[in-house]
Amino acid sequence: MIGMDGVTVRRGSNILLDAVDWRVELDERWVVLGPNGAGKTTLLRLAAAELHPTSGRVQVLGERMGRVNVFELRPRIGLTSANLGIRIPGDERVSDVVVSAGYGVLGRWNEDYESEDTGRASRLLDQLGMGGLADRLYGTLSEGERKRTLIARALMTDPELLLLDEPAAGLDLGGREDLVGRLSDLAEDPYAPASVLVTHHVEEIPPGYTHGMLLRDGKVVAAGLLDDVMAPEPLSETFGLPLTVERRPGGRFAAYRRN
Repeated sequence: MIGMDGVTVRRGSNILLDAVDWRVELDERWVVLGPNGAGKTTLLRLAAAELHPTSGRVQVLGERMGRVNVFELRPRIGLTSANLGIRIPGDERVSDVVVSAGYGVLGRWNEDYESEDTGRASRLLDQLGMGGLADRLYGTLSEGERKRTLIARALMTDPELLLLDEPAAGLDLGGREDLVGRLSDLAEDPYAPASVLVTHHVEEIPPGYTHGMLLRDGKVVAAGLLDDVMAPEPLSETFGLPLTVERRPGGRFAAYRRN
């Protein structure tokens, strides 16, 4: 689903990613953690076919970047991000935010949609607890409702790969827990696409995620099975603090500073 070999991204004298190797397979759910500036969003933009590496090789869904038409590749990828959210018109109906993903546009104009499309949008909104808000305007939603709408939009095209860039950012405790539960349900669905979720916090890792990557200063600190990566030593190295990590009943993680 994703293959990166020796991938480096430079902007001027700054190295955003440094010789990254990474593989994501069909049935895997990955979480990527690291402090601000670690390179997480850059990594996700490469996976979303929005960015080319300065050096190294990137393959997405079996296609090599630089040798494929990215405009044909991107509809096969579902993406949510804060940047996408702020570009959606506030006066757009929630149902139109979702269904318009079929045309890859933001803001519905004169497109014609089949009943199959509108029905799928409705089912996705129901699945994410947004069915009763389908006729609301996007600008009137709470932050948690917007995040769930964006996830429904990302799933609209039945993507082969789902990329979630800090989906719980800005949510209060209730909103975060609701979203984590819904993402856990999605992760445990055998028909759901391979997924990559970027976050700063181990508490936001949904049960059902299988693998993890830790980034610091553009370099991979650790990558592999989630239980191996979410350990005190690699997390302490990643965040520059002595950390203790617990996996609690239900599969949730918690981390805090060691005294």
